Order: sequence, then C-alpha cells, then structure tokens
Amino acid sequence: MVERATASERLAELGVELPPVATPVAAYVPAVEALGLVVTSGQLPTVAGALVATGKVGAEVSAEDAAAAARTAALNALAAASSVVGGIDRIGRIVKLVVYVASASGFTGQPQVANGASELMVEIFGEAGVHARSAVGVAVLPLDAPVELELTVAPVAG
Repeated sequence: MVERATASERLAELGVELPPVATPVAAYVPAVEALGLVVTSGQLPTVAGALVATGKVGAEVSAEDAAAAARTAALNALAAASSVVGGIDRIGRIVKLVVYVASASGFTGQPQVANGASELMVEIFGEAGVHARSAVGVAVLPLDAPVELELTVAPVAG
C-alpha cells in the first residue's frame, strides 16, 4: 500500500507556504472548534496584511484573477483552521467551502471563481479535500475584496 503524502509534504511539493493567521479586521476570532468541526471566519485574499486585488469580479477584477484570489483566501482559511487543530497535518477532511464573490452586474461565473479554492483543497488533501461548496454572488465585501471564503474542516480523530 502506497501512503499518500501529508498535507505539509504536499504544500512543499507545490512550493506553497501556509501564511501566518490573518489578523481579524473586527470583533471575531479567525476560527473556532465545536461539535468536532473547525469553522473559520470569512477569510479575505490577503498577503502580508494587504489585499491581492480589490473591486468587483467582472468589472475591475477578472474571473481568473478572482480565482487566484480565492486560492489565496483558501490558504488563509487553512492557516486559521490549522492554528486551532495543531497544524495542517491535523486536518483530516475538508467538509465545506463557502466562497462569496463581489460580482459586477450580470457576472455569473461565481462557480469558476470558487474553483480556485476548491482545486487547491484537492491538490493538498487528495480525496479528503473533496468537499461540499456554495459559491455566492454578493454586491460588496469587506475592504472592497473581490472574494471572501469560509471553511469547515474535520480534524484528524484522536
């Protein structure tokens, strides 16, 4: 039986580092554990505290750039969840993603934008990264971010 690489090994293979947990922009915590699951607060696509893009998808931000931003927000969500469970290798399963997309009028490509985050989960966790998902178009997001992401994970048992 061939063992699958750990999540931290997969990140290294992908050349990706888990960022520090993003500092909340209001009165909340980045993630909480309850009833055997870890749920993150909405995570924005920030790197070193700065948004990677601003504006509406389908106007100021292309769908491709928004998908990349969703991937960045997913890394921030993984960092938040990992901080609660004791490291990324303690995440046993990705349960659900909710991706909010600040959408220009008439933009309907929210699922493709959310794929930026969904595909990352499978790249890192394999079958355990396949998840339920919602991709929701909204009028505006905090700080004029193009995407915001919430993540629910199940920690490794034991």
